[in-house]
Amino acid sequence: MTTTDITPYDFIPDDVAPAGPARPKLLLLATSLASAAVAMGFLGLIGHYVAERAAVVQTGGRWLPEGVEIPLTQPNFMGVSVAFSVITIWWAVAAVRNDDRSHALQAYGISILFAVAYIAQTAYLFTIMQIEINADERSALLYGIIGTHLVLMIVAIGFVLVVGLRTLAGEYSSRDYDGVNSAALFWTVVAALYGVMWYAIYITK
Repeated sequence: MTTTDITPYDFIPDDVAPAGPARPKLLLLATSLASAAVAMGFLGLIGHYVAERAAVVQTGGRWLPEGVEIPLTQPNFMGVSVAFSVITIWWAVAAVRNDDRSHALQAYGISILFAVAYIAQTAYLFTIMQIEINADERSALLYGIIGTHLVLMIVAIGFVLVVGLRTLAGEYSSRDYDGVNSAALFWTVVAALYGVMWYAIYITK
């Protein structure tokens, strides 16, 4: 036998199946498209709200009902809660990527805690504003936008809960964490939409 008769393929059995094609990141792609659709719809609501308010203000009218004021303390703390939750949700991504399951679960829990705090503060703000939801079209539009964002946050919480359970079961790790990335992406979009709502509704009023 000569050296030319030896090849590296001599040690590979003939019955080994070839490696399959790399799986596309379908979940991340689908989440990106869904997040873009959600953002467009929500920004459309904000645009309609701003246009209606501008039309009233330009005619010398008052947008909010007489005697109604929206305090800034609660919206500001809501924004802080949402902003911190973005940090913790990406902490979860980093932890899963490093196979640090315990810290990933902590990050999921803290993110959800921030989101629940946001929901609780929003509910308290509703009691302070004292605006009847069926008073007029302006009230319905105001509550509709805030309520829509609450629903989006609840959906984001559900997404993170599912991803967290799958992480606990060992399905997500450094080898596959597309679901964790997807949940963090949707969460970040929802948080960014709050920033738009915060300025359009709570700041400019």
